[in-house]
Amino acid sequence: MNKFGKRLVVALMAASMLATPVYAAPNTDEIQAEKEQKEKEVQSVQAQLQTMVSKISETEEKLITKGEEIQKAKEDLAEAEKKQEQQYESMKVRIKYMYEQGDTKALEDLFTSNSIADFLNQADYIETVHNYDREKLEEYVETKEQIASLKESLEKDLEKLEKMQASFESQKEALSETLTQKQAEVANLDQELQAAIAQAAAEEEARRKAAEEAQRKAEEEAASKESASNSNTTSGQGSTSGNQTSGNTASGNTTNRPSGGGTSNTNKNDTAEKPSTSKPSASKPSTGSGSNTSTSTGNTSAASRIVSAARSCLGTPYVWAGNTPGVGLDCSGLVKYCHSVAGISVDRTSSALGAGGRAVSSPQPGDVVCYPGHVGIYIGGGQMIHAPQPGDVVKISSVYSCGTPWYRRYW
Repeated sequence: MNKFGKRLVVALMAASMLATPVYAAPNTDEIQAEKEQKEKEVQSVQAQLQTMVSKISETEEKLITKGEEIQKAKEDLAEAEKKQEQQYESMKVRIKYMYEQGDTKALEDLFTSNSIADFLNQADYIETVHNYDREKLEEYVETKEQIASLKESLEKDLEKLEKMQASFESQKEALSETLTQKQAEVANLDQELQAAIAQAAAEEEARRKAAEEAQRKAEEEAASKESASNSNTTSGQGSTSGNQTSGNTASGNTTNRPSGGGTSNTNKNDTAEKPSTSKPSASKPSTGSGSNTSTSTGNTSAASRIVSAARSCLGTPYVWAGNTPGVGLDCSGLVKYCHSVAGISVDRTSSALGAGGRAVSSPQPGDVVCYPGHVGIYIGGGQMIHAPQPGDVVKISSVYSCGTPWYRRYW
């Protein structure tokens, strides 16, 4: 190995020992592990939320059934009261007919009978009429009381179901908030992870450049020293050659001058591997909006009739299992009625309505606004017509007043 080679090796070793910037390397493994843990928590909350939504749907079906039973009980009660009133009126007419001339007339009818048998028949008739009226009246009163008792029992059951539904809704809201928080934590960790990966890549690039710069300077320094050394050697050889010129010239000998222009080539690693900066995918919770999303328009004439029907129901009281505008409607009853006006048959529960039809990403007036346990009719401008809850009426509200919706189209 020549002098230049030795000096170059020494220079490179010295360059490798030069101080280079030192950064605190971000622990991407820890961030990734924490992110994966948060994603598991998100999945757990999503599972709990789905269970709660199922409970809400099941309770809604029970509420609708109970509401139908109450409506039937009300109808039966009204019929029993009507029959009771009719029986009472008929009894009053008979009493009036029999006694309008006073008790003496009844006695006359008895004692002017043609025979004992006729007398007994008259007495039996009067007693039979009294007994019939009394029995019928008592029967209708008992029927009315039984129906009233059933209605009261059904209303108590409905009240319990409403409280249960309210509890489920409250738990759903809490889970939704938790889910949103967990998703935000996952998103933040994902950003931290990307920043850490970018920082690690930047630090690696800085180290690579620093090493290249140190290597370049070492090569330049070695080359400079070698050049100076060659220059000194050449100068010394030239002095010796001048002293021996006369003898050497006579003999014809000459001295060859060594070349100092040769340099060694050093390969540089310009293709150092960089860490991947691709963004890891975070699990996205299902929105329950369906897989096939459509933006195409349908029968706009039918959609217009749906919206008009919804507007005609404004102010109708909320009644579980209600199907009659102006009398009583619940949320799915309103949606079913409005579609029936347009000649479209749809399901009766919010869960079925939220899963049927076609999913749409850009809602149009006439589409169904869907939430877990609730539905309405979209009328445009971010608003809907819906039957909110017991004690309220069909009205116009913002689509976001009940949460984040998805949309279904049946027209």
